[in-house]
Amino acid sequence: MSAEAADREAATSSRPCTPPQTSWFEFVLEEALLEQHLQKPSPDPPPVQLIVQFLEQASKPSVNEQNQVQPPPDNKRNRILKLLALKVAAHLKWDLDVLEKSLSVPVLNMLLNELLCISKVPPGTKHVDVDLSSLPPTTAMAILLYNRWAIRTIVQSSFPVKQVKPGPPQLNVMNHIQQEKELTENILKVLKEQAADSILVLEGALKLNKDLYVHTIRTLDLLAMEPGMVNGETESSTAGLKISAEEIQCQVCYDLGAIYFQQGSTNAAVHEKAKEKFFKTKELIAKNGSSSLHFTIDEERLAGYCQACEVLTSSSDDASQQATPYSQIHSCLKSGKYQDIVKIFLEDNLTLSLPEQFRQSVLRELFQKAQQGNDALDEVCFKVCVCNTICDVLQGRIIDIQFCQLFLKPSKEKIDFLLEVCSGSINLENASEELKRRMASFLKNLCLGMEDLQFVFMISSHELFIKLLKDDERKLLIDQMRKRSPRINLCTKPVTSFYDIPASASVNIGQLEHQLILSVDPWRIRQILIELHGMTSERQFWTISNKWEVPNVYGNVILGIKDSLTRDLVYILMAKGLHCSAIKDFVHAKQLFAACLELVTEFSPKLRQVMLNEMLLLDIYTHEAGAGVSGERPPSDLISRVRGYLEMRVPDIPLRQVIAEECVAFLLNWCENEYLTMQVPLPLVQTNPYVKLGQLLAATCKELPGPKESRRTAKDLWEVVVQICSVSNQHKRGNDGRVSLIKHRESTLGIMYRSELLSFIKKLREPLVLTTILSLFVKLHNVREDIVNDIAAEHISIWPSSIPNLQSVDFEAVAITVKELVSYALTINANNHFWLIIQADIYFATNQYSAALHYYLQAGAVCSDFFNKMVPPDVYTDQVIKRMIKCCSLLNCHTQVAILCQFLREVDYKTAFKALQEQNSHDAMDSYYEYIWDVTILEYLTYLHHKRGETDKRQIAIKAIGQTELNASNPEEVLQLAAQRRKKKFLQAMAKLYF
Repeated sequence: MSAEAADREAATSSRPCTPPQTSWFEFVLEEALLEQHLQKPSPDPPPVQLIVQFLEQASKPSVNEQNQVQPPPDNKRNRILKLLALKVAAHLKWDLDVLEKSLSVPVLNMLLNELLCISKVPPGTKHVDVDLSSLPPTTAMAILLYNRWAIRTIVQSSFPVKQVKPGPPQLNVMNHIQQEKELTENILKVLKEQAADSILVLEGALKLNKDLYVHTIRTLDLLAMEPGMVNGETESSTAGLKISAEEIQCQVCYDLGAIYFQQGSTNAAVHEKAKEKFFKTKELIAKNGSSSLHFTIDEERLAGYCQACEVLTSSSDDASQQATPYSQIHSCLKSGKYQDIVKIFLEDNLTLSLPEQFRQSVLRELFQKAQQGNDALDEVCFKVCVCNTICDVLQGRIIDIQFCQLFLKPSKEKIDFLLEVCSGSINLENASEELKRRMASFLKNLCLGMEDLQFVFMISSHELFIKLLKDDERKLLIDQMRKRSPRINLCTKPVTSFYDIPASASVNIGQLEHQLILSVDPWRIRQILIELHGMTSERQFWTISNKWEVPNVYGNVILGIKDSLTRDLVYILMAKGLHCSAIKDFVHAKQLFAACLELVTEFSPKLRQVMLNEMLLLDIYTHEAGAGVSGERPPSDLISRVRGYLEMRVPDIPLRQVIAEECVAFLLNWCENEYLTMQVPLPLVQTNPYVKLGQLLAATCKELPGPKESRRTAKDLWEVVVQICSVSNQHKRGNDGRVSLIKHRESTLGIMYRSELLSFIKKLREPLVLTTILSLFVKLHNVREDIVNDIAAEHISIWPSSIPNLQSVDFEAVAITVKELVSYALTINANNHFWLIIQADIYFATNQYSAALHYYLQAGAVCSDFFNKMVPPDVYTDQVIKRMIKCCSLLNCHTQVAILCQFLREVDYKTAFKALQEQNSHDAMDSYYEYIWDVTILEYLTYLHHKRGETDKRQIAIKAIGQTELNASNPEEVLQLAAQRRKKKFLQAMAKLYF
C-alpha cells in the first residue's frame, strides 16, 4: 500500500486533530468527505478552487416539505464548510492578488464577509464608525482586508474588459453567467456607495502604527473547537500570522493611491493624494524590500503610476518637473507647443527611453485633434509618425501602417525630414552592427518602393546612405532601379509599389469604429455609420463597445427595427445620450436625444414617446443640478410635463421605473402636495408604487403644519413602510445573528424593496418631507421590545405606537436605514438641529459617547448662534440633558456632569453630588467652578474640599460663591441672567473641547 493510501485509510478510520503525513489540502478534503459527505472533487484540485466548492455547498438553498425554497440552513455542516473555505484562504495567507485572480466578486465577497463574522466585527455597524485601535488585532485586520478588497474591486471594475467570444449557446450556462453578472453589478453598486467609508477606514489604518495579525488555520481551528477561546488566545496579541506595521502601511498606501488615481479622472486635485500614496509605497518598499512582504506589489505597475502622477501633477512653470520627457510632452500638449513634441521624440530616438505605447498614444491624440479641424496639426502628425517609425526600425519592430499611408504621396519636404530623423537617430561611431543593418535595410526598401527617381536620388546620395551601404550594395540597388525605370516610363499605368497599397478595409473599419466610440456629435455619428455600412453589411455596429448600455425595455424595441443602419443609429444615439446624462454632460445628452427623437418620429410612435420620456428625465436632471440647487422653482412647463407623464395612458409604451421615481421625487421636492394628494388618478396610485408612496407622503406633510395633525394618512403611510421593512418566515435570522454587509434581506411583502425605498428617499431634498419620513423610521426603530434608548424626532407623536406582529419586522435593517437616512439628511442641511439630535441619539444608543456629545452640542450651537442666544427648550429637553450627563459620566468628566445637572428643570442634586465625590476625573475640575450658578452645589464643593484638606480648590469654590450676582436676595431676573451667562460660557467651552 502506498504512503498516501495508508494516510487516507488512517484518516477515514479515526479523525486526527492534525494530519500525520498527508498534505494540508488532502486533510481538508478528507475533513469535507467525513463531516459533510460531499462528493470528492477531481484529484489535486487547485487550492483556490476549494473555496468555491466549499462556499457553493454551504450556500445551497434548502427545500421544505411544502416544496418551498428556503435560505441555506445555519447548521453544523454549513458552518464547517465555511470554516474550511476560510482555512484554504488562510493557507494562502489571505493574499488578495491570488484570491482575486481565481475567485469571482460574489464568491470573494462571501468569503470576506465570513471572515468578518468569525473575527467578531460588530454586525450592522459601519466600519468607518469603528475605532481600529481598540479592536483585537485579528478583527482589525479582517476589516482592513475587506475594505482593501472593496476599493481594489472598484478600481479593477473601471478598467476596460475584453469581451470573450461566446461559444455555442447553452441555456443553463447563459442563465448562470447572467445571474453572476447581475450579482456582481449589485455588489459593485454597494461597494461604490461605500467607497468613501472604505477610504476613511484605510486612511485611519495608516495612523495605527502597530503590528496586526490575520487568522491562520490554527486560530480558525481554535474558534471552531471551543467558543470560549474566542476571548482568549485567538484574540490575544500573538495569535495568527503577524503582519508588520510597515507591510500594512505599504499595502494600504498602494491601494489608496490606486483609488485616488482612478478618482482623479473626474477630480484632478485628487492626483496629488495619489502621488503622495504611491511615493510613500515606493519609499517603504525601498526601506524594507519587497521580498519581506507577505503580499506582493507589482513594482512595474507602481513605477507606471508614479510616472503618471508626476506628469499629471506637474505645473507648466515648474522647472524641476520639466526634467522628464513625460512632463515635457504633457505640458506641450496642454499649451499647444506641438513642434516641441517633435524635438523631444527626435532626441529620444537616441536614448529610446519612451515606451512604444506612450509614443503611439501621443500620436493618436494628435490625430484626434487634427480630425477635429486643426489642419496645422497634419504636418506635426507626419513628423511624429516618422520619429515613431524610425524608432520601430531601430528596435526591429514592424513598420506601422500609418507611416505607409502618410507616405503614399512623398514630397521633397517629407524626404528631407525623414533623412534628418534617420541621421539624428543613429550615432554611427557608437552604433552596433545590428542597428546599422536595420537602418540600411529600411533606406534600401524605401528606395525600391519609390517610383520617382528624383526622390530615390535624394536618398541614395545622402551621407548616411553612403556610409551605411557598401559600394557593391549601392551598385546593385542602382541596377535594380535602372531595370525598373523603362517599365515605369513605357507603361500607360504605373506599377503599384508596396507603399502605394491603400490600407485594407479592416484597418479603415477599425479606425472608423474608434472614431464612432469617441464621438458625441450626432451628425458625425450618422456619417461614420453610413461609411461603415457602405464597407460591410455583416456587422452589427451597436455591439462594438461594451459601455453602450440601453435598458432592456428599450433594447427589445430598438433591436426590432428592420433596417440595420437605422437600428445601429438609434441604439448608439440613445446609449451615448444615457451615458452623457449619467456623467452629467447634459448639453451633449440633449443633442443626442434630440437627434434620436427626430429620427424615430418618422417611423415609430412608440420610440417617439420613449424619447420624449427620456428628454423629460434629462430636463429634470438638468434643472435639479443647475437652477434647482439655488432654490429657483422649475418652469411651469416642466411641472406640467411631469404631471402629464404620470397621467399618461398610451398603451404598449416601454417605461422605465426610474422616470416615475424621479417625477414623484421632483413633485415632492417642489411642494406639489396638492396635486399628489387630490389630482393624481386613482388607477395610477394603485399601479405605481412610487406614486402611492408620494401621495401618502404629500398628504401627511400637507396636514402637518395645521392645528390638528393627521392620524389617518399617517397611519396609511406607516402601514406601507412597515410592510416594506417586514420579512417572510423563510428569511428568519440565523442562530449566530450574523448579517452580511453587502447582501441585505429584502421583503417581497411591501409595494417595493427596502433598498428601492431608501434610493427613492435619497432623491428628496424638501426638509418637511425628509423630517416626516425620518420620524417614521425613528418611531419604527423605537417600537421594538428590546430597545433601551429611544431616539427622539420631530412629529414622532403622529405615528402608531405599536405593531401587531413585531417578529415580522426586520429591526436590524430599520436601524441601518435610520443611520443612512440621518446621514443623508445632514448632507442636505447640516444645521437642522432636529436631525443633529437624531444623529446624537444614534451615537448614544450605540455607546459612542464622545460622538454623541459632539452632535448634542452642535445641535445647540446651530440654533443659538454658537450659544450667544438661549438654546430653545424643545432642543435641549430634559431627556437630551440627561443623555449629555450620562455621556460625560461614562467619559469620566464628573465636573461637567455636576454643571449639566443644573440645566434640568429640577436640579438633580443627587447625581451632581455623587459626581463631585469622584476623584478620578478627566476634565478640568476646579477650572469649571466659575460655570456653576447653583449655590447649593458650590456649598457642597466647599464642604467636600475642606473635608479632603484641599485648601486651594476650597478657595476657588468660596470665590465662586462670593460673587454678588449669585446672592439669593437678588431679583429673579438677575439670577436668571447670571445662570444664562454661565450656561453660555460653559457650552462654548464644551463645544471647543468636542468640535
